Formats: sequence, C-alpha cells, structure tokens
Amino acid sequence: MRKRLSPLEGEPGRTGYADGVVRIETPAEAIAVRPPFGLAHEGEYDRVELGPLFEALEEDRLIAALLVRLGGYAVGVFEGERLVDSKVGTRFVKGKHKKGGSSANRFRRRREEQARVLIEVAAETAFRVLEPWRERVEHVALGGDRRAIDDVLTTDPRLGWLRERALPRFFTVPDPRLRELERLPYELYAAELQVEKTEGAG
Repeated sequence: MRKRLSPLEGEPGRTGYADGVVRIETPAEAIAVRPPFGLAHEGEYDRVELGPLFEALEEDRLIAALLVRLGGYAVGVFEGERLVDSKVGTRFVKGKHKKGGSSANRFRRRREEQARVLIEVAAETAFRVLEPWRERVEHVALGGDRRAIDDVLTTDPRLGWLRERALPRFFTVPDPRLRELERLPYELYAAELQVEKTEGAG
C-alpha cells in the first residue's frame, strides 16, 4: 500500500478523511482507502496528504482470533503480526449420511453428539486462552464456519465480549489449524483499496 501511494504524497489534488475512509483525488485518478481497523483522523486537505493514513496502517493492534469448523478449532492472540498465544485442536465429526432408515437416525444422533462435544471443547479452550488477554484485546477476528462460531459463542456466556469486539469481516478458512492461524495477519492487516480513473485522464 505504501509503495503504491507514497509517490503521490504532496502532489496536487484533494484528500478527505471521514467515516473511516481516506479519499484521494488527483488529476489522474480517485482513490479510496479503508484501513482494516478504522481511522480516527478526520480532515480535508487541498493536496495529497497521506501521513495520517500511513500512521493508521502501521499501528499494531492486539487481536484475538477464534476459528471454528466442525472437525477443529484454533484460538490465538496476535500482538501486531506476531502470534503470542494459541491453542488448536481437532475432533472427529462424521460427515453426512446418504442412506435413510433407522441407521441414518443413529448416524445423525452420533454426529450431533460429536458436534456438540467439539463446540463445548472449542468454547472452553477459547475462554482459557483469551480471558487473560480480555482487557487488552482491541479487536476479535472470527472465522471458519458461521454456524459453528455462533454455536460456540452461544454455548458459553463468558465469550459474549468476543462478539462485541468482532471485526465486520468474517474470515472463512477451510481448516482451522495452526498454519491458518499464522497466516491470518496477512488478511487482518490488509486495507481495502478502490481506484477509479478520472474522466479524461490517460
């Protein structure tokens, strides 16, 4: 992001900081940047002014992460991009049954029981790992499968604060393992960038 925008610093144009978005207008293009954790600074400039944006993008945050799917979970705490605390686990949950009859009912009950145990273990693990960090955590990244996450947060009232601090984006991961957790900062710290060519430019 810095490499893309730095050459524009101080150039003729306009820059507006409002509602968590930076809008940059130059003779050639209009650019909108939404930092991943919002933007406190507000102001209007009659030039390209990028200092407040770069400060927001470079600020490290303390972020809790909870990734859950039927079959596994991953819980972690990040200081900036560094994973400082984590716990991952797997639990076998049977796939869907293709046949009908009484065997299908037994299969369904066993699958539901396996899923319930996974959700309870994931909730307890999330509490044990994240509670010591609760006062310092600024944002929470939720991911995996939406229904599984909802079940975990509903199962244990002690985890209600995770939903309150959750980022708007849901991080869909195929398999909540340590490697997915370690990869998460690349997505967490990615700003949203939109560019439109100014009419008549180029």
